[in-house]
Amino acid sequence: MTELAVSAAAGRIPDPIPTGTTVLDVVVPGYNEEADLEQCLRRLHGHLAAHVPYAFRITVADNASTDGTLALARRLAAELPDVRVVHLDQKGRGRALARVWSASDAQVLAYMDVDLSTDLAALLPLVAPLLSGHSDLAIGTRLARSSRVVRGPKREVISRTYNLILRSTLQAHFSDAQCGFKAIRSDVARRLLPLVEDTGWFFDTELLVLAERAGARIHEVPVDWVDDPDSRVDVVATAMADLKGVLRLARGLAAGTIPIAWLRAQLGREPLEVDLPGVPRSLVPQAVRFAAIGVVSTVAYLGLYLVLGHVIASQAANALALLVTAVANTAANRRFTFGVRGQSGAGRHQLQGLFVFGMGLLLTSGSLLALHVNDPHAARLTELVVLVAANLAATALRFVLFRGWVFRPAAARALEGSS
Repeated sequence: MTELAVSAAAGRIPDPIPTGTTVLDVVVPGYNEEADLEQCLRRLHGHLAAHVPYAFRITVADNASTDGTLALARRLAAELPDVRVVHLDQKGRGRALARVWSASDAQVLAYMDVDLSTDLAALLPLVAPLLSGHSDLAIGTRLARSSRVVRGPKREVISRTYNLILRSTLQAHFSDAQCGFKAIRSDVARRLLPLVEDTGWFFDTELLVLAERAGARIHEVPVDWVDDPDSRVDVVATAMADLKGVLRLARGLAAGTIPIAWLRAQLGREPLEVDLPGVPRSLVPQAVRFAAIGVVSTVAYLGLYLVLGHVIASQAANALALLVTAVANTAANRRFTFGVRGQSGAGRHQLQGLFVFGMGLLLTSGSLLALHVNDPHAARLTELVVLVAANLAATALRFVLFRGWVFRPAAARALEGSS
């Protein structure tokens, strides 16, 4: 073999990969996948044998299956060359990947879901930038413009909302955290894996966030994806676990308990500092400014509501007060929180801000309606308490949408649009 893997950490070209060395290790984690495993392995093995021009291995990581998955995997491994089986006594996709990747001798480590929802034609484009040394990790993305995806609206909304949350809270710039189609250089994995705490579905996100914060280069490959209608993933439970993971990771990054500086030094990827006076780029300063503007906006909103409530109906007073303060709030956050100056894009920002206002209106008006249904004669003080609570929820939603959508840096939007 003559493929070269360039070490980003050392900045050098290593010796050529010796003949017979495993270059690519593709992990297929599975729990109770007896029905789908054989078709998956035969199809994957056939594709690798026909299209991958270097030594490969397929590793089936059995996640404590209780059906015949393990026995079937061992039978197929005995029949198909370059297939091995690793059994784990505990469940968890992240646990399985960390276990196999940590022990693998391959140059590039990859994984894909057993349902093979991703078109395998994207495998070589996924791996090539890692072998060339251009990138440290590679991910399939279902959210690029050129991706072709077949899945239900529920999963589509959840996926896009989750990635919006990641951009807003963790400053993530990758577009699709949970696509089951990823690869990483083994030298990078050895440095990152000891710091990844999650053993379940959040493993992917945590790995990517740590890699990005450490300056690792993440390559994105648009994929064709057909969702598995028989997927047994509990979407609600997984979403809740992911949100808990986001909070844990955000706390660790804010507190400085995650050794990002050490990781950067290990990977040789020091940040490129650009001086942008008056523009807070990190989450905490932006959140502080947003909160301060939010307090002023809330006080103004309540004052307007009290004044207007004496002359028009409660719902109309709420809508008008929220509209006026929303326009002012968007303008203030544009200038002071996200550092956007000048008239360029101001109209678009206000239109997007009005959309965010509409979502806030649904929250506040819905809470007011629920109050009046349960207590038609609710006192004005009770109305104010309910509206304050609803506005707190609307404020949190507004910050997420402002940071991840309305005032997201143009460079990041352009990068995503070209992927």
